Amino acid sequence: MSSPSLLVLYGSQMGTAQDTAHRIVRQAQRRRMQVKVLPLDSYSVANLISETLVVFVCSTTGQGDPPDNMKNFWRFLFRKSLPAGSLGRLDCAVLGLGDSSYPKFNFVAKKLHKRLLQLGASVLLPVGLADDQHDLGSDAVIDPWLASLWEKFVLLVYLKRLLLTPVRLLCFVCGRLPPTYTFHFLDDVKEEIDDRLRIPMDQTVPSQSHPFPARVVFNKRVTELSHFQDVRHIEFDITGSNIEFAAGDVVVMRPCNSPEDVELFCQLLRLDPETLFTLRATDNTAVPARLPQPCTVRQLVESFLDIAAVPRRSFFELLSTFATNELERDKLAEFSSAAGQDELHSYCNRPRRTALEVLADFPHTTAELKADYLFDLFPEIQPRSFSIASSLQAYPNRLQILVAVVQYKTKLYKPRRGLCSTWLASLDPAQGEVYVPLWVKKGGLKFPKEKSTPVIMVGPGTGVAPFRSALQERIAEGKTANVLFFGCRSEIKDFYFKSEWEEMTKAGHLVLFTAFSRDQEDKVYVQHHVRENAELLWDLIAKKSACFYIAGNAKEMPASVCDALKEVFQQEGSVTAEEAEQMLVAMERTGQFQSETWS
Repeated sequence: MSSPSLLVLYGSQMGTAQDTAHRIVRQAQRRRMQVKVLPLDSYSVANLISETLVVFVCSTTGQGDPPDNMKNFWRFLFRKSLPAGSLGRLDCAVLGLGDSSYPKFNFVAKKLHKRLLQLGASVLLPVGLADDQHDLGSDAVIDPWLASLWEKFVLLVYLKRLLLTPVRLLCFVCGRLPPTYTFHFLDDVKEEIDDRLRIPMDQTVPSQSHPFPARVVFNKRVTELSHFQDVRHIEFDITGSNIEFAAGDVVVMRPCNSPEDVELFCQLLRLDPETLFTLRATDNTAVPARLPQPCTVRQLVESFLDIAAVPRRSFFELLSTFATNELERDKLAEFSSAAGQDELHSYCNRPRRTALEVLADFPHTTAELKADYLFDLFPEIQPRSFSIASSLQAYPNRLQILVAVVQYKTKLYKPRRGLCSTWLASLDPAQGEVYVPLWVKKGGLKFPKEKSTPVIMVGPGTGVAPFRSALQERIAEGKTANVLFFGCRSEIKDFYFKSEWEEMTKAGHLVLFTAFSRDQEDKVYVQHHVRENAELLWDLIAKKSACFYIAGNAKEMPASVCDALKEVFQQEGSVTAEEAEQMLVAMERTGQFQSETWS
């Protein structure tokens, strides 16, 4: 008698969809299902026509774009040559993970769901649209969606039984599932492993699997010491890397956990950080390629396990299986239950408590943890992307970024810190040579090739980074029709690259508008200056086909700037509000309007 089989495919940019996919896998395994999980681009999409049961889990990036590890799948699936009924055998479901503060909320999941229907697939339930902005986070949608999914699967299994196909019923398995990997600690090993840790430098173009170790040239704070935020201008030496980039591209890197956190983690789990181990998969799962074999515990914790992230519900579910202390077991069981999600959110998500801090709060359970389950408990540290803030034409063999160091207070005593920005800020080339493994990928902003096409850029705060790259590149190419709207709190505290803008303006290469929101009684923002310069903007857009760009925080600024731009259309173009909206939509469709925002 066979078990029902399930394929789980995911597209994940920051690891959330990957974690959710693995959560579905564990739930399927508990129901004695044969299950396989893969990133979408690791799956041979041509085989989809022969699949019978698939769950798709995907996030949305940028302005409605698919994650990097599903782009090839995406291109194939949307080929016009695919026959309408090609997925007629397939029963499937789509779960989207998104953030409603972005305009194209869960766009990829919605579009994938629609395309699967077009190709003849049967969808088992409506597309799940999880929202990170919900009071209870994504689980507010994921939990009931998964409950409905398993109900549908049970019905499918019963239907197959009625059709006389021998299929094992979905019996639930309690207890802890086997780990993904087993650790094999090496005693008295004197082997040198430094060479294994060096990043190879002989590849043609650096990539995620083969990053380039770029030397940090300088790391300067560019905000006044009295300013509430530390913002860093950092330069990397990429000589000999074969890295090329254009304005709008992004640089990607993986941060490391702090030495203090690594030491605390090893103490809590009673692990010697210098101990060497090798990994073996318990099934057909590949051992993580970027971990050396053998590897030290320190290397694993420092560069791979995301111990500083806010843990997801799956973390508590697995942690609870190790609990022997009654009080800790009851609390972990509550956090793992559907009824305890508000309590978990208050304990963990709202104050942004880290996984490491949770381990410290549950010392008895932590002491019972087995190293074999570390990869099941902690996700991998995910790469972070930063807009490149320089041009190779202005700074050959160099790459610069502008980074706001994330730090804020919650009800917890210790301030919350962003893992990557804090790590970058700590890198001091004055103390000795420092290297950061990095690679470059295409960004969402594309600038016009035509010399006569003007550009209008709205980039408050660190949102100005890609526009500095664009201005350096355009001026070097003789493109001088440039308008920049820059905003910050104070002219003397956080006016990034002030002298550069002044030089460009003096040379006639830039028209600059600045909004210093806290330098006067009434707050002034970039959208106010957009409205005030309606005549200029209308002339550039309507008569000279200027491209309009927005970059920066996704919270309120992009919507406010878009509203101001539509008012410009109404005022200067004598159009209705509806016509102004249609004009902006048309500009976005043709690439005349582009935005790159982040939360």
